[in-house]
Amino acid sequence: MECCRWTTAGTLLLVALILSSRTARSEEDRDSLWDAWGSWSECSRTCGGGASYSLRRCLSSKTCEGRNIRYRTCSNVDCPPEAGDFRAQQCSAHNDVKYQGQLYEWLPVSNDPDNPCSLKCQARGTALVVELAPKVLDGTRCYTESLDMCISGLCQIVGCDHQLGSAVKEDNCGVCNGDGSTCRLVRGQYKSQLSASKLDDTVVAIPYGSRQVRLVLKGPDHLYLETKTLQGVKSENSLSTTGSFLVENSSIDFQKFPDKEILRMFGPLTADFTIKIHYAGAADSSVQFIFYQPIIHRWRETDFFPCSASCGGGYQLTSAECFDLRSNRVVADQYCHYYPENIKPKPKLQECNLDPCPASDGYKQIMPYDLYHPLPRWESTPWTACSSSCGGGIQSRSVSCVEEDIQGHISPVEEWKCMYTPKMPVVQPCNIFDCPKWLAQEWSPCTVTCGQGLRYRVVLCIDHRGMHTGGCSPKTKPHIKEECVVPTPCYKPKEKLPVEAKLPWYKQAQELEEGTAVSEEPSFIPEAWSTCSVTCGVGSQVRLVKCQVLLSFSQSVADLPIDECEGPKPVSQRACYSGPCSGEASEYTPEETQLLYGSLQELDELYDWEYEGFTECSESCGGGVQEAVVTCLNKQTREIADETLCVSSRRPPQLLKACSLDPCPPR
Repeated sequence: MECCRWTTAGTLLLVALILSSRTARSEEDRDSLWDAWGSWSECSRTCGGGASYSLRRCLSSKTCEGRNIRYRTCSNVDCPPEAGDFRAQQCSAHNDVKYQGQLYEWLPVSNDPDNPCSLKCQARGTALVVELAPKVLDGTRCYTESLDMCISGLCQIVGCDHQLGSAVKEDNCGVCNGDGSTCRLVRGQYKSQLSASKLDDTVVAIPYGSRQVRLVLKGPDHLYLETKTLQGVKSENSLSTTGSFLVENSSIDFQKFPDKEILRMFGPLTADFTIKIHYAGAADSSVQFIFYQPIIHRWRETDFFPCSASCGGGYQLTSAECFDLRSNRVVADQYCHYYPENIKPKPKLQECNLDPCPASDGYKQIMPYDLYHPLPRWESTPWTACSSSCGGGIQSRSVSCVEEDIQGHISPVEEWKCMYTPKMPVVQPCNIFDCPKWLAQEWSPCTVTCGQGLRYRVVLCIDHRGMHTGGCSPKTKPHIKEECVVPTPCYKPKEKLPVEAKLPWYKQAQELEEGTAVSEEPSFIPEAWSTCSVTCGVGSQVRLVKCQVLLSFSQSVADLPIDECEGPKPVSQRACYSGPCSGEASEYTPEETQLLYGSLQELDELYDWEYEGFTECSESCGGGVQEAVVTCLNKQTREIADETLCVSSRRPPQLLKACSLDPCPPR
């Protein structure tokens, strides 16, 4: 019995030990029903990111908890450009297999929102889309612009660290789990300015390494590319057809529509791209662009400078230098100052050479300078004048490290002594606004209602704020007058020469160009005209005319006495007309008519002559004539107005037409 009791106790102890052992095992093998994981399989791809798997066997006759297969990514290196798209390779593998009795060339259908891991392909040149396989090969990307991959027909999340199930993503600069500080967003708009002397123009330059490029052109013109590699090799691409293609190993997606073009480049660009526009129509075009530009100049901290003392205790500082990431060399500081995102690191200070000097028997306290001795400081000279008055220039100054002694005497010292504070910039951009340029307004109506005449337009010199100014080159000024032909036939002898427009159109085209920009030479500068002194009838307008000069050093404007300016002074008073007063007679004296005719600049925009049918025929048979009825109309209300309001427009010629051409019956 005692033996049996011992045996029972031993059995209970053994059971307890087994339970304790199971509890201590890992969670994965807690029930000891799984065999060990096998070795990893060969990668499903040799490049571009594939999948590998490992298997394990269930050792129990019962169902084991967990999965018998696990996956990991592999071959996470970029494929060569000539390798092509992995999904496209799988579609093309069916080119020699007949579908419904016919051979097709199959192209991939990507980004299917319902089932991204099925192999759907489209027959080239047709609308036929077929699912050629229920599952793509392992490692195929679920979507074209994502790292997520298909494994066993299911889309698996892949982070930018190439780990399955990882939620880590690239920032807009292409840095995995980055904070977006290594690039900057560039957004803008270009508007074409048609010119007879220019066939194309530059829209924007996009540097090497830029990402997520998108341009949209609206209008009749056409985009094309110029590229330059880091080795200096230049090339051009006309972007003639819709499609996806490679330019300098950068993937380009181009769509061409009748009234717009869309250009996308995911990046990073492997060359410098210059986007240009080729003028192809009479209408203007606009281009909107957006991309992320890498910050290629970054601050890099230097090593510590030499110690300020060879013994007895001193100090040493670090500094920061501007480093070009493309050329791997140090450049001038202003390149790093160009990027507001770049923050120059502060210098670090540390003690050095603390051993006592041989002639000293005590310990020296480590201080850069004593309390009664001011620290060295940076001093600068005034900025030089800007190298350009507009369009971006450079101004410079000298900056030196100086030291002031107890008596107040200032002397230059080594720069490292001032490195405890940032050195002031020695170069800065200036006058970065655009230079004034010509802006042509819409053409006026033709000066005749039939045959050959002239039309006019206002051409203004506009500055970067959109204000009327001066300073544009006369050589590039568009013309303000050109011939025009009205297709309506004239019923009187044609004029041999085009009819010159009378005021106000020609006067308006001239007066609006009188604006003068302040320059470094004293010149008359007229201000804007006041409102008319009356609300109806004939009144007057006044304006101030000053003699001013631009002080180039301070870029400020100073008023001068009138006699300091040479040349004729612009008029400071003129007549104006505000429409007829209620109850006012419609007849004017010749002087008033001439005054209205020479001064009104906007009546022709509101009132104009128009034909309003014909009079009755002068004869009932045998041939007669009808005369066109001409009335003065308000263009906005289409109501008949007093004829004096149309004095600013040329009265149409008399128009006659034949009528009642049937012969009269015999008497």
